Amino acid sequence: MEITTDKVAEVIILARELDRAEREFDQFVARLTEEEQAELVAIFWIGRGSFEPEDWEDAVETATREATVPTADYLKGSPHLPDHLEAGLDALGIDAGAEEDALYRGG
Repeated sequence: MEITTDKVAEVIILARELDRAEREFDQFVARLTEEEQAELVAIFWIGRGSFEPEDWEDAVETATREATVPTADYLKGSPHLPDHLEAGLDALGIDAGAEEDALYRGG
């Protein structure tokens, strides 16, 4: 996985605060590489049940192939984005809680 857990944690935090941090969310996601953006969408899809964790590579390939709008715009279309990202990480055996806590504390 190219995208780091702390980057996903940052997206989760920004997604929870979209009403005041939408511009920051858009800029953060736009600065991710194309591969990281595809992986972020794959994590989201796994979290909402569209793919299983063992289908990781297929999810990333599908996200890359089907990207037709900016990733931030696509992700903002889900009112449950932070929950789906957390569920996706959990399904992949990754706990982002420590990274989220560190970001909230400013570390």
